[in-house]
Amino acid sequence: MALISYDDTNAAAFAAGRELGTTGLHRWRDAVRQHLRPRTGTTLLDLGAGTGTWARAFTDWYGIRVLAVEPAPAMRDRCPYRPLLAGDARALPLAGSSVDGAWLSTMIHHVPDLDTMARELRRVLRPGAPVLIRSPFPGRYQRITLFSWFPEAIPALDRFPGLARVRCAFAEAGFPVSTVEPVAQTVAASMAEYAERMDRRAHTPLQLITEAEYQQGLARLRAVAAEAPPGPVVDHLDLLVLR
Repeated sequence: MALISYDDTNAAAFAAGRELGTTGLHRWRDAVRQHLRPRTGTTLLDLGAGTGTWARAFTDWYGIRVLAVEPAPAMRDRCPYRPLLAGDARALPLAGSSVDGAWLSTMIHHVPDLDTMARELRRVLRPGAPVLIRSPFPGRYQRITLFSWFPEAIPALDRFPGLARVRCAFAEAGFPVSTVEPVAQTVAASMAEYAERMDRRAHTPLQLITEAEYQQGLARLRAVAAEAPPGPVVDHLDLLVLR
């Protein structure tokens, strides 16, 4: 299990290098709408909310209530979104059957006990409500730009929970149906911007390689970025939906 601590340094790097503008996330807006089917009165749990980017986006897109839960104090300090609760995936600070969906974005590799988290989500979700997991998964890195320039990080991704492991944990907790689809997202307006924002402290796979490997990848990235034509950098990240 890949696990890093979001202290002040890592949280600041995340805020500077990983936050995405909502203009490049319209395909996520459409994909989540399809599975969540938001309506007046919908309450969505954003578990591992980080700096609140997704909570703000869902509120703006759908006009729904989002409850943001984040365990790391350093991330909560950088999150202007409210309501924001301190909480752990293994003991959610929510009443039973109180939310209509759960959003988990690039956080399952930080959870030491997937089975307990799945049971907690089953407890707080209303019957039929979906769990929406946005994450890279082992073996499914080919359309993620990071791994083109840092192939040394591919073995690090193998330490993340795989699709089969996640599906098994949730099936045993009462989510027997699952689907997975790649969703496109714009991660930078240009390759030059992508290279400029690169910081290993903001990416778990890069924290799990050596400094020498990181510098080699950074040199490759900067060399290409200097000659790259204009145009956005687009990744495809998986959306796993469980019910």
